Amino acid sequence: MIRSLYSGVAGMTTQQTKMDVIGNNISNVSTYGFKASRVTFRDVYYQTSRAATEATAAKGGTNAVQIGYGAKIGSTDVNQSTSVMATTGLALDAAITGDGYFQVMDGDGNIFYTKAGMLDVDAEGNLVDINGNFVLGVSGNNMNQGASSQKIRISLPYENPNVSSASDVINDINIKVSSTAENANGNLSFNFISSNNIPIGQKAEAVVTSNSITVTLNANESFANLNELENAINDAITAANSGAAHPAGNFRIDIDSAAAFSEPLTGEQIVGANFGVASGKIPLPADISRAFSIKSVGDEFSYDQPMDFDIAVDETAGTCTITAGGGLYKAVVTKEQMQTTGSVVLRNSSADPEDDDSFVLTFPNWNNVSTYTGAHAGTEDCTPSAPARNLGLGSTSFALNGGTEGGAQTFADLTGVAIGFNGIIYGTHPALGTIELGRIDLATFDNPAGLSQVGSTYFQRTVNSGEPHLCIPGEDGSGSIAGGTLETSNVDLSQEFSDMIVTQRGFQACSRLITVSDTMLEELINLKR
Repeated sequence: MIRSLYSGVAGMTTQQTKMDVIGNNISNVSTYGFKASRVTFRDVYYQTSRAATEATAAKGGTNAVQIGYGAKIGSTDVNQSTSVMATTGLALDAAITGDGYFQVMDGDGNIFYTKAGMLDVDAEGNLVDINGNFVLGVSGNNMNQGASSQKIRISLPYENPNVSSASDVINDINIKVSSTAENANGNLSFNFISSNNIPIGQKAEAVVTSNSITVTLNANESFANLNELENAINDAITAANSGAAHPAGNFRIDIDSAAAFSEPLTGEQIVGANFGVASGKIPLPADISRAFSIKSVGDEFSYDQPMDFDIAVDETAGTCTITAGGGLYKAVVTKEQMQTTGSVVLRNSSADPEDDDSFVLTFPNWNNVSTYTGAHAGTEDCTPSAPARNLGLGSTSFALNGGTEGGAQTFADLTGVAIGFNGIIYGTHPALGTIELGRIDLATFDNPAGLSQVGSTYFQRTVNSGEPHLCIPGEDGSGSIAGGTLETSNVDLSQEFSDMIVTQRGFQACSRLITVSDTMLEELINLKR
């Protein structure tokens, strides 16, 4: 009976220990990277009342008589199986999709291992975990280096200072707008419009905001060249900025065609979207100008002498032949085509293929054309009006970018960060592009179940776990890295609740064992009465 009391106490103790482990598992059901534990029991030892005997010729053998003394804790095993991955959307969260552990180092140089990949970058550029311990691997872009246990420090290359600029192709002309100061103040939208409402004598005005500049050119003012245009634009910006120079400096306009601004242009022509030669007019001799007129000239028209016209009507053939410029330009119109007034193209008949100039002449109907038969000499210079070339600056908005003061860059200067499947940390910089910042390396063990739990989801090497084997993620049997993801706890609630019920009943049974043993001792004592 005394032994049964001790067995009951031992059973209650072991069941309570198992309940403690179950409680710890359930309380960490939402802990990222947590690994559940289980408890196994062992019987303690046995008192042998009678030893076993072997068989003889006269008598068979007998088994030993042994009485046990209850149970004890055999082990608490950690379930190191990989759990479900949860997407977090945070770029520096990381999970291991297989074997391996993140390496972290505390301030005293102690190295721990964990499955919890909640990572961040501190103010000094160190990659740290949620507890502020250093994450280990390889720093910088030295990806040829083997797996390592270095502190990962995020450092960016020195950036050269740059001015902001924007380029576009308008009417086959490359046009570039840029600032002159090397800073980010020129990273803005630059727009051009024209207006007839600006007083004569004022070439331009501007509206300046923190992220845009809109320049209005006087549609009626003439600009002799690009230099005069730039001066007018920068003066207008300075005036709009309360008399102070813009922090991006002056703004430049560059074009790759000297012919595009070879002659003075008005504000309307600079802003206008169409680039080309506008239709001009050729003065006609007065004696035919009442019935004929120059409707337009072609882009290549370059005739610059007084032009004569000859109109020949052939009633028999039913044709009207019109020649001009001493026969250089010619067109034939039929009687059927001249039933009503219309127009005809007179093309250059030169054998030179580059002489492709032309002009369009309107004519009267057939009944009236015979009145004008004969030669008609021009008395004025027929040079068309100056070509009206439009640069087209108003056809687009110039989004200037790339301006930077340069210098040493930090993690805060990145516009994006990501962790690759191979542990490489990539950063996106507005000027430097995508750069490699470091690599997270993993550690694997021959016996991961032999690792010791030390809290904060950390494990520590023991003599039974073996030495850590460093590896690049995805190599040497290790799992790869899933960025923006965390491994959830591998606690199985259904299993835990089932074990809880069994543990509770086991504890109750052990307590009943003590009660019954006590009752039997009481009966023994009562024999004396």
